[in-house]
Amino acid sequence: MQIQNIYSNIPENLDQEIFERLAGNSGVVIEKIISNGQRSPQSGWYDQETNEWVLVLEGKAELAFKDQETVILNKGDFINIPAHKKHKVNWTDSENVTIWLVVHY
Repeated sequence: MQIQNIYSNIPENLDQEIFERLAGNSGVVIEKIISNGQRSPQSGWYDQETNEWVLVLEGKAELAFKDQETVILNKGDFINIPAHKKHKVNWTDSENVTIWLVVHY
């Protein structure tokens, strides 16, 4: 077994989001996402087949849901997004890196 650190390998220049699969199997996927000012495309929504549990470890972001609800997630905040709940990322912090821990199940 190898010990890793969730805060390691964070580049200084983030032209695009980084998605890193940390662990998983056929039913669960755990990933780290690193953002710095990125957002979802203007058109379209994420409509995932699985539930998605999201924790913001650093930074902040705003999620929008197709039913018009929006939520701001700050460091330490988490949310569970049910499968097929259409959503997108309105913004991530452009001043500081946002690190997400995401579990798809």
